[in-house]
Amino acid sequence: MNDLLGIYMCKKILFLAGIIACCTSVGSQEISKTWVADKGNGTYQNPVLYADYSDPDVCAANGDFYMTASSFNCIPGLPILHSRDLVNWSLVNYALPVQEPEDFFNKAQHGKGVWAPSIRFHNGEFYIYWGDPDYGIYRIKTKDPIGAWEKPVLVKAGKGLIDATPLWDEDGKAYLIYAYAGSRSGVNSILVICEMNAEGTQVITDPVMVFDGNDGKNHTIEGPKLYKRNGYYYIFAPAGGVATGWQLVLRSKKIYGPYESKIVMAQGNSTINGPHQGAWVDTHTNESWFVHFQDQGAYGRVIHLNPMEWKADWPIIGVDKDKDGCGEPVTTYKKPNVGQTYPIATPPESDEFNSRRLGLQWQWHANKLETYGFTTELGYLRLYAGSLSDKFVNFWEVPNLLMQKFPAEEFTATTKMTFTAKQDGEQAGLIIMGWDYSYLSLRKSGDSFVLQQVVCKDAELQNPEQLVELTSFPAEHLIMPGVADNEWKTIYLQVKVRKGAVCTFAYSLDGKKYIAAGDSFKARQGKWIGAKVGVFCVTPNPGNRGWTDVDWFRMSK
Repeated sequence: MNDLLGIYMCKKILFLAGIIACCTSVGSQEISKTWVADKGNGTYQNPVLYADYSDPDVCAANGDFYMTASSFNCIPGLPILHSRDLVNWSLVNYALPVQEPEDFFNKAQHGKGVWAPSIRFHNGEFYIYWGDPDYGIYRIKTKDPIGAWEKPVLVKAGKGLIDATPLWDEDGKAYLIYAYAGSRSGVNSILVICEMNAEGTQVITDPVMVFDGNDGKNHTIEGPKLYKRNGYYYIFAPAGGVATGWQLVLRSKKIYGPYESKIVMAQGNSTINGPHQGAWVDTHTNESWFVHFQDQGAYGRVIHLNPMEWKADWPIIGVDKDKDGCGEPVTTYKKPNVGQTYPIATPPESDEFNSRRLGLQWQWHANKLETYGFTTELGYLRLYAGSLSDKFVNFWEVPNLLMQKFPAEEFTATTKMTFTAKQDGEQAGLIIMGWDYSYLSLRKSGDSFVLQQVVCKDAELQNPEQLVELTSFPAEHLIMPGVADNEWKTIYLQVKVRKGAVCTFAYSLDGKKYIAAGDSFKARQGKWIGAKVGVFCVTPNPGNRGWTDVDWFRMSK
């Protein structure tokens, strides 16, 4: 007993010393160790964000640029990214901390929720509109994009209404363009415009069809963005499918058309497939740029930046090498002229959990319940074991997975955790999640912890997990006055992701020597999202639950 108490006190002293040593890094933002778009010589490389910020939209406001993207069922939702030069982006906020209706989104609703939002700066306020294919079109706004956003307003209820964008015209009228999801409405490839009230909170006219992509040429047209320039109304909309399509632009002198169309960017001879759905934005130096995504499977829909020029009131996106009026996307290019050079910035990846605020890179698969986990002042994140349902088959329906996007084509994620178990069957681990998933975890089994690799293929189809026990460790005992003995184990878990999204797992007991664990696994995207990496703690039993303390989570090349 005295020996165990001595070990515990030594660990506590060392732990507190570690907290003091790392306090100087609290609040600092590291530059990514996996991918940086800014090459430091006045040029940049695409993708400018090698991460799954699907269906991006961007607005300019007083020399700053703000981006949002689809978040689907992941919470917090509606990410807000900030840049001064369109190349260096920081993740600064989320506009949607809770997704409504709450009861519905308290469960994992894969592929549902926020589809293709638009962000606009109008009369000193920021607006985001998006379509929820099951409920309708919502609007949210704020004066400070880094602060709190107002609660969502349902602008138009309906099934299958998606990809909404507003336009406030010079005469004070407000318009809304949107598309349809065939899975809910029975029709697709159609773009419609209707009028809203001046506040943009309610649709006040019936929709008018302005383009039908069921013309044999522009199937799957979607994601429309509505603008006005030089007396023309412009609709930027991708067609042809996410992985194989092109960027179409429509223009008309009248808001309801008729519209003429032109393909302004396509893959051509480049390696960038399906250049797709994004945002036209101008700098204060009168340069035009286009931010869009490229579908890269397990890596998600990564973000590209392309130059844009105007000829005869038509845009050309990318580089028009053959002078046919249709550009090709670039892989490297000179940075936008924004008047000065700004520091390199990237979204957060690693997290030391030394703050009361969880890093912005983290999302759950559903609305977060408080008891999923807590930040602390003690230098770790505590995740309580989420109770699995009686009908549990695999992790597809588990909401309390704490995960982040893949940050690059190749990266290594390593975490240190101490798992405290109270019942047999409880487990904690490191997971790569998608339609197929795999994880490395510790599971409490009698007086031991079992290290296991689990693989599940086509999880959405409710296929069972395939489990392989790799090794086992004796339990250690954490003895605290007034608290029943708990069995615990500290371990380092690691996954390396290489080209082709091939993942290999390893573990360590000392943080120095890592031992390969299990078989390699090829990651696969989820439902409308890329694969994710993160941590979890679950129990198959009701009642008193154990927990895992995540000391840190670090990304490296």
